[in-house]
Amino acid sequence: MNQAGQTEQAHRREFVGEVVSNKMQKTIVVVVKRLVRHGRYGKVLRRVTRLKAHDEKNECQIGDRVKLAETRPLSKDKHFRVLEIVEKARAR
Repeated sequence: MNQAGQTEQAHRREFVGEVVSNKMQKTIVVVVKRLVRHGRYGKVLRRVTRLKAHDEKNECQIGDRVKLAETRPLSKDKHFRVLEIVEKARAR
């Protein structure tokens, strides 16, 4: 608790990724791509992580770029929620 008597929220990890699936109800699958340097050889490697996120209003579409925030476990695999849609998918 801080001096005002309010509890401080713990720092939550945030990611930006692309929606690859929205077939579930209120859940999307987001691909987060990142670059990591190899510990010994220094080569830059691409890493891809698939995260499940809570989308309360079912407004995310495939191809959208979204910002996610870590939250308490919502199900077995779902530990993130959608903060905002950064960029809508372009029409094909």
